[in-house]
Amino acid sequence: MALIKSISGIRGTIGGKPNETLSPLDIVRFSASYGTWLLNNNTEKIKVVIGRDGRISGPMVQSIVTNTLIALGIDVVDVGISTTPTVEMAVVFHQANGGIIITASHNPKEWNALKLLNNKGEFISAKEGETILDIASKDLFAFASVDKLGTVINDETALDKHIDAILKYPLVDVSAIKKAKFKIVIDAINSSGAFAVPALLKALGVNLKDIVVLNEEVNGKFAHNPEPLPQHLSELCNAVQKQNAHIGIAVDPDVDRLCFVCEDGSLFGEEYTLVAVSDFVLKNKKGNTVSNMSSTRALKDVTEKHGGTHYPSAVGEVNVVNKMKEVNAVIGGEGNGGIIVPDLHYGRDALIGIALFLTHLANEKKSVRQIRNTYPNYFISKNKIDVENGIDVKKIFTEIKKKYKNNPINTEDGLKIDFDNDWVHLRTSNTEPIIRIYSESNFETTADNIAKRIMHDIKEIM
Repeated sequence: MALIKSISGIRGTIGGKPNETLSPLDIVRFSASYGTWLLNNNTEKIKVVIGRDGRISGPMVQSIVTNTLIALGIDVVDVGISTTPTVEMAVVFHQANGGIIITASHNPKEWNALKLLNNKGEFISAKEGETILDIASKDLFAFASVDKLGTVINDETALDKHIDAILKYPLVDVSAIKKAKFKIVIDAINSSGAFAVPALLKALGVNLKDIVVLNEEVNGKFAHNPEPLPQHLSELCNAVQKQNAHIGIAVDPDVDRLCFVCEDGSLFGEEYTLVAVSDFVLKNKKGNTVSNMSSTRALKDVTEKHGGTHYPSAVGEVNVVNKMKEVNAVIGGEGNGGIIVPDLHYGRDALIGIALFLTHLANEKKSVRQIRNTYPNYFISKNKIDVENGIDVKKIFTEIKKKYKNNPINTEDGLKIDFDNDWVHLRTSNTEPIIRIYSESNFETTADNIAKRIMHDIKEIM
């Protein structure tokens, strides 16, 4: 059981005691704190967009959030079961003051979370998050009188508007995609992707009979671990081969992460989702790119090939977005398959990623595997260590830093250590009580061995 209060929202497991899990009391307290923060910064009537993924606990959590905001005198725009990027864009569509996305993203079914947005449909800043946490810790909220309660507006058009914006995006070529006659298999992981991705594909001109959806019942009972990692995608890989499909598509439960499967059933690699889409964008629009420092250096290679500059950021969508704005990047994101196209909106969006990649695939007239082979081969080993209560992570990082003091070290976000052309990045997770250990090399065994060495060091210190 866990409850993680961070500057970007609140995340925890369902069931258990208040202050230890994402209990109804904690949902009320945090929703009220967010609503109070909005009320403190606005003089007119407040409007907040709310949407959720397909989790089992979603209706319960959304009901509590909605009614808490109503009790504060705030109007709620309910977009229902949706995707994270759709909710982000709906905030702008409705000219709302903010938004709450009820999703624990890639976490297993027992988790849920409240992700908090500002009036631009972007994640709130660290400073804003700290203010909201302070309001929550002191219960600094007061509810509205009966005559000033908020109301609920239902919006069933948000996804259609999102898809329409994608179709109008200049680099998306619907005619080329339609002409290519792609056959596509989707792993929808029993959540929002089951209807959002097919709706997008149909709008892009893919024939309905050529769309195969795995795990299409939206029940939140995830057929496998919902994080789109290689060990969880064997069903999709097998289905792509069996169906003689051109491509397989996997998304996470809230459809902000994206990865592909090649026509031969092999994995394209989630790290290369951003690389491939950036390659296509940079061919048509010169500029800079951003990815977090746990992402593959292949993006740097591709960016420099097109005459741009790549900039690393701290891990976390808000950090990537801030760096993108700072350097005026034309595309950015994270190596977990999160693509951010700034002139659509500043949020990770699997749907625009799909549209751009299919355009790239149609224009290149190559197979997915052939496109993957055009990029440099780097291997990232992704590992994690559970952190029990009372473990001093700062001490662990200090000791590791001492041990590798002769290597180049970056402490902007956790600890990143360079070994000639290889690297390892250690950081605590914002979403789970773990230390993540990512390492990269030209050789898979080398990347694994670097990670194993660092994990051994950490366990010795612990």
